[in-house]
Amino acid sequence: MRQKKKRNPNLSKYDAPLRIQFERGVNAFKGNQYIQTVRKKSAKIVATVSPYNTNTMQHREWQRGYNSAYFRNLEKVKREEARRRSQEVHAVA
Repeated sequence: MRQKKKRNPNLSKYDAPLRIQFERGVNAFKGNQYIQTVRKKSAKIVATVSPYNTNTMQHREWQRGYNSAYFRNLEKVKREEARRRSQEVHAVA
């Protein structure tokens, strides 16, 4: 006779699989985002809202995916900026 696996009491049926929520967060950053202009068109805010209820594991994983994609993109931008800046300095001399 098969024994049933004990379910983790700290997880609900909505918590797994978390990889899906993580990927949706990454895709939310890469995809179409809502951009709002603030204060006479001087600053722009990118607003993307999680489709999950706050204070759930799904929301946290979505946020983690979004943040991960954001910081990967930030590193890429910094690298490109530094490379462009160094080319300008060396090209002038």
